[in-house]
Amino acid sequence: MSADVQSYAAVDLGASSGRVMVGRVGPDSLELTEAHRFVNRPVRVPEGLRWDILALYGGVLDGLRAAGRVDSVGIDSWAVDYGLLDADGALLGNPVHYRDPRTEGVPEKVWATLPAEELYAATGLQYAPFNTLYQLVAARGSAQLVAAERLLLIPDLLAYWLTGEQGTELTNASTTQLIDPRTRDWSYDVASRLGVDLGLFAPLRQPGDPAGLLRPEVLEETGLRGPVPVTTVGSHDTASAVAAVPADGERFAYICTGTWSLAGLELGAPVLSEASRAANFTNELGLDGTVRYLRNIMGLWLLQECVRAWGEPELGGLLSAAAEVPALRSVVDAGDAAFLAPGRMPERIAEACRASGQPVPATPAETTRCILDSLALAHRKAIEEAQRLADHPVDVVHIVGGGTRNALLCQLTADACGLPVVAGPTEAAALGNVLVQARAHGLVGDLPGMRRLLTRTQQLTRYEPRGDTARWTEAQTRLAGG
Repeated sequence: MSADVQSYAAVDLGASSGRVMVGRVGPDSLELTEAHRFVNRPVRVPEGLRWDILALYGGVLDGLRAAGRVDSVGIDSWAVDYGLLDADGALLGNPVHYRDPRTEGVPEKVWATLPAEELYAATGLQYAPFNTLYQLVAARGSAQLVAAERLLLIPDLLAYWLTGEQGTELTNASTTQLIDPRTRDWSYDVASRLGVDLGLFAPLRQPGDPAGLLRPEVLEETGLRGPVPVTTVGSHDTASAVAAVPADGERFAYICTGTWSLAGLELGAPVLSEASRAANFTNELGLDGTVRYLRNIMGLWLLQECVRAWGEPELGGLLSAAAEVPALRSVVDAGDAAFLAPGRMPERIAEACRASGQPVPATPAETTRCILDSLALAHRKAIEEAQRLADHPVDVVHIVGGGTRNALLCQLTADACGLPVVAGPTEAAALGNVLVQARAHGLVGDLPGMRRLLTRTQQLTRYEPRGDTARWTEAQTRLAGG
């Protein structure tokens, strides 16, 4: 390998699978290959839904072994969930899954002490029933939390096991509802008023900060030759994915697609208005002082659950059949919390259509078309409202992540938004992870420079909008009950 090309291992954990990717970066080259992919299968035990964190860590070790020689390791994952450690640094039980129902009714209890308007003005975080803050309030008084000496978010927990060093990465911390997006530090007032002990958290780290060296035991198990540093990246996978949006300039929107759709803008400052709170937009932190101003949409979870219920039919054929179904026949609110829990997804979509007086999808193809039309409609609404609330117009929509493989969804999003869609890269979170490591080691430049490298090296597909947007406007009005 050339001396000016280095290799970086990106541990990228999603809600349904994990992967270890190897990025090889040079001054004008960026190649990504998959070293190892493994299932992330939550487990339902008597006390509730839990992550199998030991299986995930085993998958990480297997991936590092398969990766071969690397110059650094970085870790990103989903947000909000955490592990608790005792005074000896041992894990106190498997981390609770964000889809566990333990936070039901908790937000209302929090708002009785700290009204929702004040909470948003302080933290800028959208309402989601699984935010870390609500999880901590739900766990108050539990034996695990009483015994805990440290709380580590999922990527930080894995980094601790790899290195023995503890930290709290900022982009992921910003999803806890305990960070002030203006100061990019803890919101001490919120924590104090709600009785959250910020001493549980390890010191904050920034993307690019060193996170320690692989422990000797890890080197022995993976066959790697030390020293191998672990580099802090944007450890919330959406922060890494947005860093890998191949945008030119500032007039762009992005949609990070996968189990969730995260649709929004990259801004230089948070939007903390009451109108923003009412529209349920979040202000999460990104690289280089940026703010990820976005809305969570249920995403391809809807289709994943339906496919599971249908016995895993071949997806390509299903999408081809869905493309032949008349457009916008039936749509549902893809952000509705009614679709959050697993199970019975086709029936629940049918029930939503029936309740709103729309035709009920009768076949998997019709249900799939309903889902994709509904997602495109939700993308349109989020991007329109984000532009208005932030006073930040855009000329193009970038779609990154797993949804880039779904050409029908990309085209429908272009049609709905009335804007060109640029789809790619698919492995955006891993690429953003790799590029932050490369930048920390002096191999690439600033965020615009990272994005120019992506544009030169990654396969991108452009979708132009077809026709006018009047039908989408009508569908949006119909869904709103107007």
